[in-house]
Amino acid sequence: MARRNNQDRLKAPGPTPDASPAAFVEAENSAQPQKGGLLSFVAPTEFVELPSRGKFYSKDHPLHNKDVVEIRFMTAKHEDILSSPTLLRKGVAVDRLLADLVVDKSINVDSLLIGDKNAVTIAARKTGYGSDYTIGVTCPACFTNVKHKFDLDKLENNFPEKEDLKDLNITLTKNNTFMIDLPVTKVKVELKLLTGQDDKALDNYRKMMKKHSGVEIGLSDQIKQMIASANGEEDSNLIGQFVDNMPAMDSKFIRACYAAVMPNVSMKQDFKCPACDHDEEVDIPLTAEFFWPR
Repeated sequence: MARRNNQDRLKAPGPTPDASPAAFVEAENSAQPQKGGLLSFVAPTEFVELPSRGKFYSKDHPLHNKDVVEIRFMTAKHEDILSSPTLLRKGVAVDRLLADLVVDKSINVDSLLIGDKNAVTIAARKTGYGSDYTIGVTCPACFTNVKHKFDLDKLENNFPEKEDLKDLNITLTKNNTFMIDLPVTKVKVELKLLTGQDDKALDNYRKMMKKHSGVEIGLSDQIKQMIASANGEEDSNLIGQFVDNMPAMDSKFIRACYAAVMPNVSMKQDFKCPACDHDEEVDIPLTAEFFWPR
């Protein structure tokens, strides 16, 4: 991520990158600068690299063909958002935070592809609490739960390369969807990249099902969201019926293809267990401590 030079945006001299965090107070919160110019400064910003490189947005989307998005650094005001009982109860605290941090207000955070939203979320956390993320990890070998420090600065973006698509016989369409042929049923399936809005809809459906029937939704419900059409059929009910009766091998193939085409932040990092010395690359666990570190 590249830090923006805020001095170019201000008439008054701005802070250098080494300035005290106390100096980073948003100028719009004061009518007139006080003595010493403390309130004449604004919070610095950074450009976050998008895993999608802007390649999978429609032409009318603000991020079409844009490979970065600009966000503000977190401030004390943003900690108020993260600690708001009302926002936490509704489960929208992080979304509200991201909406406030993104500089371009024409960008709806829910319209971001999930991988891009993940990148913005990680960048926001780093501006507020740094790149060190210490969390409990269960060793895959001895099953001991130990504290481990991950470095968020070392995370890398994954972009679907042509070679990966060719290996799975995946074709990119002009609508930024992906065509695949299922190995068992031979059905031609069109996959779409999911957005934050899709993820939110699935989460709401998950909560509704658990509340009213106690049923936990599974992989099939996620696959139904990924499919834009099957043999040209776009009706969601028919697609749902097809997925419910899909052979497990086809289901596994869809998940493998989606993982290959989805631009995202790779959340894998090296882990060495202090109890048994087992060394393995693991997925970084994302818990409440990500934005609420102890």
